[in-house]
Amino acid sequence: MPWATPDPRPVAERVLVTGAAGFIGAGAVRRLLDRGFAVEAVVHPHSDRWRLRGLPFPIHALDLTDAAAVRRLFREVRPDYVLHLAAHGTYHWQEDARAILETNVLASYHVFQAAVGASVRLLVNAGSSSEYGYRDQPMREADRIEPNSVYSVAKAAQTHLCRLVSAQTGCPMVTFRLFSVYGPWEEPRRLVPTAIRRARAGETLDMVGPDTARDFVYVEDVLDALTDFARIADGRGEIFNLGSGTQTTMRDFVGALETALETRTEVRWSTLPPRRWDALRWQADVSKARLLLGWAPRHDLVAGLAATARWMDGHAGA
Repeated sequence: MPWATPDPRPVAERVLVTGAAGFIGAGAVRRLLDRGFAVEAVVHPHSDRWRLRGLPFPIHALDLTDAAAVRRLFREVRPDYVLHLAAHGTYHWQEDARAILETNVLASYHVFQAAVGASVRLLVNAGSSSEYGYRDQPMREADRIEPNSVYSVAKAAQTHLCRLVSAQTGCPMVTFRLFSVYGPWEEPRRLVPTAIRRARAGETLDMVGPDTARDFVYVEDVLDALTDFARIADGRGEIFNLGSGTQTTMRDFVGALETALETRTEVRWSTLPPRRWDALRWQADVSKARLLLGWAPRHDLVAGLAATARWMDGHAGA
């Protein structure tokens, strides 16, 4: 009897990460590789892979709106876990409504269906705090959502689809609604890296109104929850907020930045136009994640900004 061809792949549990070329995806890939998982990444064919350079793992360039291609990928990779982070519309310059809907709704549905077909042990879905719409109190998972943009409608639909597929099939799927995530590998044009660069250079910060609020959460704290597969493996359709649980106005943000960098900076308030999602109240209620997952953020804003600045010191091109 001839010898069977051995499977050359490692025995380690396999994780498929969609949106791996993005900010959170790149951090997740590194976290999972460090923990000994066999990681395979999915990136859009037109994605800039600068965050993934030098990492030794398979990368699949794939348009997730192609259902047949997604099914083939899942049959090939046979993942134990799926971390679904692919998204479009997160940045204010991503305004194409069709692309937003196709990526967040249609492509996500293909991923959910393929995960069921591949009998994955768990799918972790990245939702968004924008699903809630405007609120005058901390946002809770049980709140009625009132999305107020094409992006927030698409993310809300993505979350509903995730819950529906999980309920209908029994496949464990969990959604984490992410608040204002920042930290290493963030898009350089975003608020935090821009503010750090300008403050260090002694340049004036142009900002939106000082009372505009966000709930900033450090990316490493978010990854603590997203990659804790053992703790969340029994979830079926559950939704958890991932934020700091603390509201921060832009005025407070500047104060935290000055403390973290040990510097003073001049600010021109309201010189930037408000974004569609800007609000005077934006705060996560994270009590469900604390109670059921034992999760809590490890970094306050000052510590997170200081850690981000140190990371930027070693990544001058980022």
